[in-house]
Amino acid sequence: QVQLEESGGGLVQAGGSLRLSCAASGRTFSSYKMGWFRQAPGKEREFVAAISRTGDNTYYSVKGRFTISRDNAKNTVYLQMNSLKPEDTAVYYCAAGSGAYYYTAAYPYWGQGTQVTVSS
Repeated sequence: QVQLEESGGGLVQAGGSLRLSCAASGRTFSSYKMGWFRQAPGKEREFVAAISRTGDNTYYSVKGRFTISRDNAKNTVYLQMNSLKPEDTAVYYCAAGSGAYYYTAAYPYWGQGTQVTVSS
C-alpha cells in the first residue's frame, strides 16, 4: 500500500507555470506506475499524464505544455505545467497503480488533490 500527498497547487495567471509534487510513503514507490489526473467542477476526472516505473516512458493528454517526471530516490512524482490556460483550472490528483496508464480504474491509490486555478 502507498499513501500519496500532493502539493504545489495555487493561483496563477494565464501563461504562467506551476510545478506539482506528489510525495509517496512506503518503500515500494518504484514498483508503481504513477499518473496525474484532474477534475474540474461538474466534470469527470480526466487523465493528464503518466509515467512508467523507471521513468523511461511518459504519456500525456496535454502535450507540449506539461511534463511528468519522477525521482524514485525521493519517492516523488512531479508535474511541471507551463503556459497554463484558464481551462487547466481543476483539482489535480496523483495516483499510483500497476495497470493501464490512462484509466482511473487502473489506479487504486490516490492523493487528496491540490487545487490549480488559472486566471485570465
